[in-house]
Order: sequence, then structure tokens, then C-alpha cells
Amino acid sequence: MNPLKGVVAGFIATVVLSILMIIKAFSHWLSAFNAIEAIHRLTGGLLVMGWVGHFVIGAILWGVLFALLYRRLPGNRGLVRGIVFGLFAWLAMMLLFLPVTGYGFFGIAIGWPLIGFTLAMHIVYGNVLGMSYASLTGQR
Repeated sequence: MNPLKGVVAGFIATVVLSILMIIKAFSHWLSAFNAIEAIHRLTGGLLVMGWVGHFVIGAILWGVLFALLYRRLPGNRGLVRGIVFGLFAWLAMMLLFLPVTGYGFFGIAIGWPLIGFTLAMHIVYGNVLGMSYASLTGQR
């Protein structure tokens, strides 16, 4: 267990996720949902606070929690453990974050495409998180 390496792995995974979010924004697909704007609404202040919140959640909160749970997660590889953790993070988003930001449980205010999109994004995040953490800690 290495929380600092969890933060580094979380940062790497959040950068990858952020690139995909920017691509989504430029494509104008699912324009009714912007996670950065939703975080910004919760934190207030400048829009940059949405990005700060996004990185605090992805790198620090999820990164440290992943490091703490790493050995307890199912699977024998960082990739599998990361994906399982990504699914956990996705479920937390569906049940906590989306309702608090006004989108309803599972983003029902936007519709089914949001569920699939956010699920795919969290699988990518978890994949990169797990592989990065395993690489940083010299594990599989």
C-alpha cells in the first residue's frame, strides 16, 4: 500500500480522462452534461475550480482510496483491480454526484446515453489507474 503512488496513478488516470472529456466537449455529444461545470456549480467561484475539483477527486480521493484498497480488490492484476475500482467510482457518481448536481440518480434527467458514456469513461479511468499503480509499485 502506497498512497503517494496512488495519487500519482490517480493523476495519470485523471489526465487521460480529462483528455477524453475535452474531446467529448468539442464533439458536442451529450452537451447537456459537463462534469467540470457540475463540479464548478458545487464549488462556486471560477470555472477553474471545476477542474481543480476534478483533479482532487480523481488524483487524491480516488488515488489514495485505490492504494488503500488495492490488495482487497478482486483480481490478480492491476488492470483488473483498476477496472473493478472504476466501476465502484462510477456507481458513486451515479448514486451521489449526479443527484447532488441536479441530474438525478443515474443521470435520469439526461437519459440513458449518459449512463453508458460515464460507465465507459470510468472503465478507462480504472484501467489507467490500475495499470499505473501496478507499474509504480512494481506489481502486476
